[in-house]
Amino acid sequence: MNLLYDEAKLLYDNLSLRISPTSSVDIVIFPSSIFLTHFTFQKGLPLGAQDMHFVSHGAYTGSISASQLKSISCKYVLIGHSERREHFNEGNALINLKVKSAIANELSIIFCCGEPFEERKSQSHLNFVYKQLQEGLIGINETELQNLIIAYEPIWAIGTGLVASNLEIEEMHSFIRKSMFDWYGPAIANSIRIIYGGSCNEKNALEIFSIPNVDGGLIGGASLNIDNFEKIINSL
Repeated sequence: MNLLYDEAKLLYDNLSLRISPTSSVDIVIFPSSIFLTHFTFQKGLPLGAQDMHFVSHGAYTGSISASQLKSISCKYVLIGHSERREHFNEGNALINLKVKSAIANELSIIFCCGEPFEERKSQSHLNFVYKQLQEGLIGINETELQNLIIAYEPIWAIGTGLVASNLEIEEMHSFIRKSMFDWYGPAIANSIRIIYGGSCNEKNALEIFSIPNVDGGLIGGASLNIDNFEKIINSL
């Protein structure tokens, strides 16, 4: 819930001009939903929604469905972001319904998972994320996973001043890939992208992206400054 319309448009337009269409890096912008229609019908970087409702249509005032997103050429959606889980009490069952609705409407999904500080402190962080993945992706087959990206965002490392170490990041990303191997086999495990979303910025991006099994970043506050965001992109 950052940036007014003129600020968001300036950021989007300038970034679209700076980034080459032939870039080998996939870049998706997730603006506030009320700005999506202003950007989808102009040339620029692919767009995603920050959230969606799992029902396709009906009396759900204030909500946006996957089919509505598809109708304006929105291609991506964030599901299970830590702030949705924390502030709106979204559990794994609800998130699973959203995943299935997004897949039915051919949207590419950024599926977010990550543990709070209490789980990390008690050394139960792996079990916590395992449950998020298992329950959030229940009923999803190998074909449906083709358009899904997993984003690991340690909640305790977002806006707290705490930073996950390279070993902590590598441990979780390797664990997630191993879990996908156990559930779906080597083809999915080797091809699915697992990106990192915990306080990644222009200063630490190169180091983070060099960690095994880190395939990119889910960038928050650092994306609001075009120069810093461009440095993060270039570090890939």
